[in-house]
Amino acid sequence: MSENNKNNQIHSVQVNAIGFIESPYQEKFAIPRQPGLVSAAYGKIFLTNEHNHQELVKDIEQFSHLWLVFIFHETQNQGWKPLVRPPRLGGNVKTGVLATRSTFRPNPIGMSVVKLEHVEFAKIAGKSQVILHVSGADLVNNTPIIDIKPYLPYSDAITEASAGFAQTEPANTLKILFSKQASTQVGHYSAQYPNITQLIEQVLAQDPRPAYKHGKLDTKDYGMSLYDLNIQWKMIDLSTIEVFNITKS
Repeated sequence: MSENNKNNQIHSVQVNAIGFIESPYQEKFAIPRQPGLVSAAYGKIFLTNEHNHQELVKDIEQFSHLWLVFIFHETQNQGWKPLVRPPRLGGNVKTGVLATRSTFRPNPIGMSVVKLEHVEFAKIAGKSQVILHVSGADLVNNTPIIDIKPYLPYSDAITEASAGFAQTEPANTLKILFSKQASTQVGHYSAQYPNITQLIEQVLAQDPRPAYKHGKLDTKDYGMSLYDLNIQWKMIDLSTIEVFNITKS
């Protein structure tokens, strides 16, 4: 075998999605920058094609948490960059992409830990469907899942590890208020989405604005999409966000 053929075999691997996730996040804006920061973000993983089989998930409920390996499908066509600006450094300092969790990677692959809530074997349009119910995900809706692995606390949780500029969890000190109108609206939509208030509060507590705006006050009205809802909000002061309107998208 020639050296070129060896290199081609090593450097080219075909990967197929085994399923996709339904999540409340309809766009990149407002997705938490790491998994587990928004526990109220519930999702459903649907296994597809030949992977939609109960045998694939036999005994998976013995594990409380799972690793999801997925494709950054919404940014993969934009290519990758050797240097990126991580939000934890204010979005103003360039760092090597392999020293970050940026989506603009040589291969558009991500991984996140989620909590496994339960496994459902459903019937959809007369066909059997395996569904994994998870929480704490940071994936946009319809993200392709290419692998699922159990999280092993004894080997995956390295308590003495150091993490450079991202050693500690971001402080969530923002207070979230709902206007009278938004309070009425969120009450109306809570019948369909029982955890919507908690979800909005946890997402906004992360301050979804661009990193360079953190710690600064601006007068802009922002909007974010959760499920099929458009959530409109603004900064009242440096420590307070007000949600003032919630409508169907």
